[in-house]
Amino acid sequence: MDWDGAKVLVTGGAGQIGSNLVRRLAKAGAQVAVADNLWRGSRDNLTDNGQAIIDLEKNFFEVDLVNEEACRQVCQGQDIVFHLADVVAGINYVFANQLFVFNTNLLIDSNVMRAALSAGAAKYVYVGTACSYPAEKQNYLNPPPFKEEDVYPASPESSYGWSKLMGEYACELLLAEGRMEVGVLRLHNVYGPRCVMDPEKSQVIPSLIRKAINHPNEEFVVWGSGTQRRAFVFVDDVVDALVSVVEKGMNSGVIQIGPEYSTSIREIAEMVVAISGKEIEIKCDLSKAEGDVDRAADWSKAREVLGWAPKTSIREGLEGTFSWCEKVLNPPQKA
Repeated sequence: MDWDGAKVLVTGGAGQIGSNLVRRLAKAGAQVAVADNLWRGSRDNLTDNGQAIIDLEKNFFEVDLVNEEACRQVCQGQDIVFHLADVVAGINYVFANQLFVFNTNLLIDSNVMRAALSAGAAKYVYVGTACSYPAEKQNYLNPPPFKEEDVYPASPESSYGWSKLMGEYACELLLAEGRMEVGVLRLHNVYGPRCVMDPEKSQVIPSLIRKAINHPNEEFVVWGSGTQRRAFVFVDDVVDALVSVVEKGMNSGVIQIGPEYSTSIREIAEMVVAISGKEIEIKCDLSKAEGDVDRAADWSKAREVLGWAPKTSIREGLEGTFSWCEKVLNPPQKA
């Protein structure tokens, strides 16, 4: 596909995944617009060395997508809509705000889809989550890597997983009507630069990196036992998949993105400590929720349809993420 001149909207485009996608698309010549309420995103994510990567005056819209009229306005005139925006945060926030997370995500997804249809967009890309897999299939160590169809019979552990599964289902209905091309990616645990490090909203890798950088002023505590495992996928690899789904994978159903192996949170913590170069004692807080026990991805469909593979090793990805976080938390002093 020739991206040059394509009119593209990225909802949640000031967040971690969205801002990295915006960079890729802008570099390819697309006319990229961003809609984000900045709850987790940041305008700084859309700049490099102080220079905006898109025209922030014309093409950045600070809007709340629970507002239907705002959705209609930002979708107007777009050829492609990447819908990445949702309410998500660390496990503590999600489980403490189940009804809010569920209702808000359903409303956002419904509004954006209707607005994209009304605007006559040709392509719609939705991003789901591995949190939608059934809880009982993830409650023991080393389950077989999940296939896309393993999401049913449905019984996600969290309202977040349920809300994103409903978003996938809505995409199935949209595709059945044949009114636009539809692409759906189901992402495993994404990490990388431009992550959220806020104590309330951060997910596990940026949280541990923040604690290591701030140590000894902040205690290095792992929530739960540390034995829980996830299939971590680096953000650049996710952006590869997002671009490829438009080019090769529309109308192909759900395609999950993640590695076939999982990594324990304890292993992540140990690597973060090693990268920090500090003498840090790893402590576990067993009073905190740790979520599902284990999951990994059978990414054969991504390979066959998109030509995709996870390229970035966990150590390489952690080093890059740590470097970015350190520059944000401890910026170099100006002379």
